[in-house]
Amino acid sequence: MSPSAGWKRERADTTDREPDQAGRAMKTIPLTVSIGTSHPRLKPEIYLIAHALRRRKVQRSVLSDEARPTVFPLMQATLTPTSPAAALKAAPYRDDEIKRRLDACPKLASLQTINRALRELMNSEQSLNSQIAEVIRRDPSLCARLLRMVNSVYFGNSNRISNIEEAVFFLGLRQIRELSTATPVIEEMQTLQPVKPGQAPLPWTELWRHSIGTAGMTREILVSTGIAVDDDTDYLAGLLHNVGKVVMAYAFPDELRQIMVTPVQNPAEVCALERQLIGWDHARIGAYYLGRHQLSDEITFAVLYHNEPNVAPRHQMFAAAVQVADYVVRHAGILGGFETIKPIDPDAWVLLDGWKILYGTDENATALARAHVSNALQRLPSMLQGLV
Repeated sequence: MSPSAGWKRERADTTDREPDQAGRAMKTIPLTVSIGTSHPRLKPEIYLIAHALRRRKVQRSVLSDEARPTVFPLMQATLTPTSPAAALKAAPYRDDEIKRRLDACPKLASLQTINRALRELMNSEQSLNSQIAEVIRRDPSLCARLLRMVNSVYFGNSNRISNIEEAVFFLGLRQIRELSTATPVIEEMQTLQPVKPGQAPLPWTELWRHSIGTAGMTREILVSTGIAVDDDTDYLAGLLHNVGKVVMAYAFPDELRQIMVTPVQNPAEVCALERQLIGWDHARIGAYYLGRHQLSDEITFAVLYHNEPNVAPRHQMFAAAVQVADYVVRHAGILGGFETIKPIDPDAWVLLDGWKILYGTDENATALARAHVSNALQRLPSMLQGLV
């Protein structure tokens, strides 16, 4: 076999690491040295090892004492190949390289303005449906989603509605606010979705179904705890909890595709795999990206800690609600499309740290919370029909 193939290491140690141009700390090429006693001369085999190491541009190894000719004069060295892909796998990126790539991602105006004119109207006590409808008509994408939602099975209208003002009347201000929040974010984030020639497109529709489902469920869960949120912070926390995956598609496209096809057991294993391949998981990537947009701490902390709300230093309730909502939505079969993950078992969310943060361990509170989540879960699929 050619010395340029990958090699597995048993006795030889090649531990030097040098960063490559992409900012990775390269793992050295490992080598296996199998020691036998069938040949009286060791010197030609030692030259073979040195030649292989020079070809791989790594530091020459030093055999252990038991492998030295002075100890065992009758030895034969052989090289055992492993897969080249395993041998050439690089270590995670350094923090400065990760930040450089994330800083190169375009900023999204929608995360800072999110339909400011429409929000001001809806927050005004004197606004009329006709005024709200007039603002909505300026956004064709929002119009299309509004009509698709109002004509979905969720609202059960027997006659098709095609008038924006009538749709506003049927949906109500809360649904309009949620729709106007999600639409510009979804539309603008499509600019962060480069696809190389010959690659299949990424499953963005599934990701947005999961994100919007998690947004609605996060709001339902926080309502059940008695927490009053005057603005759309709760909805945005759920909507943006996986924004790190969108950013990964722009900054780390090859690693993202590898993550997508690697089977995992649960969301925690997804994060571990991301850290192994990139250095940061999607939660940290998303929080860093949102921090550049100066979103509120409630949203940024919820995104950063939504997989481990128990360690969040602040705004634990938001992070906990997102964690539970994420599991509930996955259980409904809305997985997000970006992982090969096992289905979530019924009531698995009751075992989460997020559930304990939200509802404690009181049996009565837990029973009421389960009933509330179950009712919201039944409404979820039909609600999403009109949104994505």
